[in-house]
Amino acid sequence: MREFKFAARLNSFRVGAENYWKFKNGKATTFDLIERAATVPGLNAVDLNYPDHLDGHTEAEVVERLAGSGVALNGYAMRYYTDPSFKIGAFTNPDPVVRRKAIGLTRKGIDSMRKAGGQTMTLWLGQDGFDYSFQVDYKAVWEMEVEAIREVASHDPGVEVSLEYKPNEPRSFALLPDVATTLLAIREADRPNLGVTLDFAHVLYAEEMPAYAAMLAARHSRLLGVHLNDSYGKRDDGLMVGAVHIQQTIELLYALDSLGYDGLLYFDTFPDISGLDPVAECAANIDSVLAMKTIVERLRRAPALSHAIATQNSVASQKIVQAALFAP
Repeated sequence: MREFKFAARLNSFRVGAENYWKFKNGKATTFDLIERAATVPGLNAVDLNYPDHLDGHTEAEVVERLAGSGVALNGYAMRYYTDPSFKIGAFTNPDPVVRRKAIGLTRKGIDSMRKAGGQTMTLWLGQDGFDYSFQVDYKAVWEMEVEAIREVASHDPGVEVSLEYKPNEPRSFALLPDVATTLLAIREADRPNLGVTLDFAHVLYAEEMPAYAAMLAARHSRLLGVHLNDSYGKRDDGLMVGAVHIQQTIELLYALDSLGYDGLLYFDTFPDISGLDPVAECAANIDSVLAMKTIVERLRRAPALSHAIATQNSVASQKIVQAALFAP
């Protein structure tokens, strides 16, 4: 089984800024966050939110700061929530001027990421959706969404563009709420550099099994990103990895190994909600995943598991998994 590489949500490291950066009155810059993230043992990379994290910084400065920090740039994640005009849609805004602004911002983000040395642009289109019956023309907004995805993917074919789906929030219904709908959009957009980012908590409250969603994404498109966290399945809790769904997380890691996934594992967790030490929280996530990796390797050495799965013998498979979990 390959060695894992880890990335983390950069904004997590704002927790306790008023104490950690007292000499700056708690006003942490993007570079401050990078330096704090780099103190986590075993953390390999970060993603930058665009345009937020580039505010006041050039791509050359980002490259220089990352080189000195010991962590690499995985890619960018587009953020549309800082512009109030995108509240009722970014790629699906009814105002064509606002829609073009969202597409143009995304193209600029791709160019910026290229300059900074990133490879994967993640699109979470949370503003594209609806809240009421008779609010939108479903056919029209779907076509706008697909056309915009196609346009931004075509902007630089050498860059990976990954769609991160989520059932809702901030809209009551997202246009891309689950893996199947996301794959439909990718098929219609028809660009080879498109793919899927799975967020564990999003998958859970889409009422999907993470390992099954990963298989579908890899079979019908490409699995370009995996965000690990945990939740109780009702919302995007952003809990620490394995806090609730240990077996489902292990099964996902088992599936990723089977699929040959070689990307980063990104911790999209929210230590800020509970005021946790973000460095300790991230380090604990790494330790948890490495412990689960050991369990996956044990399961790979258990040939009876393959037979139990092939025959859908849940009693036998659970005995094998439990033995691997609780082995001394």
